[in-house]
Amino acid sequence: IEGPIGVGKTSLVNLLAKRFSAKKILEAADENPFLPQFYDDKKRHAFQTQLFFLLSRFRQQQELAQQDLFQQFIVADYLFDRDRIFAYLNLDDNELALYEQIYGLLKTRITVPDVVIYLQASTDVLVERIARRNRAYEKQLSRQYLEELNQAYNYFFFHYSATPLLVINTNVIDFVQNPVDLDDL
Repeated sequence: IEGPIGVGKTSLVNLLAKRFSAKKILEAADENPFLPQFYDDKKRHAFQTQLFFLLSRFRQQQELAQQDLFQQFIVADYLFDRDRIFAYLNLDDNELALYEQIYGLLKTRITVPDVVIYLQASTDVLVERIARRNRAYEKQLSRQYLEELNQAYNYFFFHYSATPLLVINTNVIDFVQNPVDLDDL
């Protein structure tokens, strides 16, 4: 499950994992010690924040590659490739060159998912959902940053062809609060 900050990735993963008795893989965003500092000063803390996420996701993916043979269904709230969306948005040219070298070494050892679900939402909806969940470090996210991120996600998935892709606009559906929306999905 993929999409920008606040679109509902983790909520959908939790719901699908429960419904299908699936193993869930959740991004360890709260474990990133650089994330609060990143939101305070993006330019200064972008590189270490990005590397922490890249290596954390890689570690999770390596564990996934050694999965239990009896586990039939796995659902995750991120796609390893999406890490580059944030890298290109936040890193300067020198940092990005180094990041790309590391990413290239790690990417070859990642399991490709069977299908990707991309959740879309307008920036207004993202702002509302982020405010509702009230995470301290997200309060400083600017609308402009969310708009740039939303555009970067749309661009990335417009060109995505590595796996089958299902795109769902979540502006008018709420699979968390409305069981009918979840059933339709």
